[in-house]
This record gives sequence, structure tokens and C-alpha cells, in this order.
Amino acid sequence: MARKIFTLLICLLVLWVFLELNNSWIKTTKYTIKSKEIPKAFDGLNIVQISDLQDATFGEKQEKLMRKIRKAEPDLVVITGDLIDSNRYDLANSLDLMKQLVMITDVFFVLGNHEVAVNKVDEITEALSALGVHVLRNQAIHLKKDHEFISIMGVDDPLMKGKQSPDKAMEQMIQAALSSVPQERFTILLSHRPELIDVYAENEVNLVFSGHAHGGQIRLPGFGGLIAPGQGWFPRYTSGEHQEKKTTMIISRGLGNSLFPYRIFNRPEIIAVTLKTS
Repeated sequence: MARKIFTLLICLLVLWVFLELNNSWIKTTKYTIKSKEIPKAFDGLNIVQISDLQDATFGEKQEKLMRKIRKAEPDLVVITGDLIDSNRYDLANSLDLMKQLVMITDVFFVLGNHEVAVNKVDEITEALSALGVHVLRNQAIHLKKDHEFISIMGVDDPLMKGKQSPDKAMEQMIQAALSSVPQERFTILLSHRPELIDVYAENEVNLVFSGHAHGGQIRLPGFGGLIAPGQGWFPRYTSGEHQEKKTTMIISRGLGNSLFPYRIFNRPEIIAVTLKTS
């Protein structure tokens, strides 16, 4: 009996360590995006993406997460929604991270479905803007360096359009964001939803940063994510780099959890993308 209890305790310990590592050990995934449309002035620009924090905490005042972000040496940081979680809303916790990020670089943010679901969009966006975060709501910001430009666009989550279909809502929001962007300019889009890649591609966006899918929450080794919102079982768009026509989409597996409390074979992730002129 004692041996069985000891074996059970060892198994429980191993399981605890496994779950702890899967949910707290942050991974940095690096990509290089090459395009002749990237201006020479922006060659080597390093963009760090974080997504789906969902009010998760990584060390006191997010010190572990900040350490990872600093190590990636961002020229700018993009946040693709769900900074908070509608099931345990704690804006102050998420603002701890934002206060530190704006001290090291420019930060760009778009809404996710949880910001909409908690029904506190104005409170959240006003708090972020007050800190100096660039909150992009169906609009673009134009970055200038050595007389050359790229444009960063951001769109709301389709839930902001109520009962309108997500693809139609996204088409309208992208068109609004594109209205101030000259043709032939290299464009970066921040949009929470990866499953709408067809809409991004039809609008010939060069580079998209997305999240939402949580990497499929449970990842099956050698196969991929198990389930994702908006895509259902065995979803196609949960992580990594995807190409559709002229559009490259990078999907973050995100950092936190929502309804299901654990990630399995799916460590929290930040993304580091370097732009290179080909």
C-alpha cells in the first residue's frame, strides 16, 4: 500500500510540474519576413507581438514576461487583443505590463473579443491611451524613418459590429483602416481573428499579426491544435506563419487561458518578427 501511495504521489508531482511548465514557461518564437516592399529604412525592424494575456500573471508585476520582451529587443510592440479576460476582469493587473512596455518602446493595441464581451471597451481603451499606448480602432498610423514609410493598421474585433457576419464586419473595418494608406505602401495589420485570413488577403495586406486561437489550447504532438474559437475542432489557424496570396499572417499562441485553465504541449508564447528588405 505504501508503495502505491508513493507512486501516486510521484505521478501527481510529475503532472503538476508538467502543467506548471506548460503554463508558465514563456517561449519566444522568431520569424524573419522578407519583402521587396519593405523600405530600406525599415530593414532590420524588430517587432514583438504579445496576445491573449487574459489577465494572466508572470511573476510579480509581470517581471518574467517583461524580461522575455526586453531580451527580444523590440523596436515596437504590438498587442493583438484579449489583454483582459471577461470571466475575471482585472484591468489593473494587465496595466502593470503596459506601464512598463511604454517605457521601453512604442506600443500598439487592438481589441479582442474579451474586451468587447466585458462591455468596458471605453474604460479599457481610455486607460491604455492615457498611458501612451497607440489604440488602433479601424485606423492606421504611419511610421516614418529616413523619409520612408510603413503603415500599421488596427481593427476592432468583429463583435463590435453586433450580429453582422464576421467577414463582412472585417471587410468594412479594414476598408476604413486602409482609407488613409497610400497604395504600394508596406502595410502591417493587427487583427485578433486568424480565421479571417481570406479577408486580409483580398485586401492585399502585407503582414498580419493575430491571436485568439490560444494555439488550439491543447496541442497534439506532430498534429497541432485541438480546438479554437471560431474554427471548432482541429482548426487550421492556431499558430505559426501562414501565406495566402500576397499576405503573410503570424499567429501567436498567446500567453493566458480563459474557460479551460490549462495549456497542454502549448507553452505561452511571445513572437519576435524581423523585417528584411529582400
